[in-house]
Amino acid sequence: MHNPPHPGEVLADTVLRAGRLTVSEFARRLGVSRVALSRVVNGRAAISADMALRLADALGGSPDSWLHMQVAYDLWRASRRRRRRNRPVSRQDLSG
Repeated sequence: MHNPPHPGEVLADTVLRAGRLTVSEFARRLGVSRVALSRVVNGRAAISADMALRLADALGGSPDSWLHMQVAYDLWRASRRRRRRNRPVSRQDLSG
């Protein structure tokens, strides 16, 4: 798996860097606070289902695509962290 971008990075590159909209103006159009949008754009907050719906309404596309980007980013980050290996569950364990 490669290093997928945080959805906020995509927003920054496609919507905000064009210079046509500020974070404040885009937040107003989405109906969210400037702080909430800024946290997403800066990669400090995840895209929620509600935010995905708002982005799809404002920019087109589907809310699923925004959530998929978030999940891909989260999975990649989780795969990079050290974690304890779990013992696999066998059929015997489940048959009880």
